[in-house]
Amino acid sequence: MSTGTSAAAAAAAIAQAIKASGVIVSVEPGDFLKIIEQVEGPLVVQATGGFFNTNHQYLTSYKGLAFFAKSDTPLNLPRDTELVQAKKIWIP
Repeated sequence: MSTGTSAAAAAAAIAQAIKASGVIVSVEPGDFLKIIEQVEGPLVVQATGGFFNTNHQYLTSYKGLAFFAKSDTPLNLPRDTELVQAKKIWIP
């Protein structure tokens, strides 16, 4: 396989992964909290990440879009939040 063909195959694989993951909007932690406060009983996926420093990652869906936030400290989520603990959140 030539280098050009390999590059084209890799580009096609990346494009397919982006299509499969949909639209992910990265927001600041405060904006993430404002979004989930708009929903009754929001569903939030949370994971802890980081290589040198620990961070807290959050993912939720609102009006057809996925919203992602990363914070150095845990967010104070609304009481009625359904929280799903994940090992990892991977954002392409």
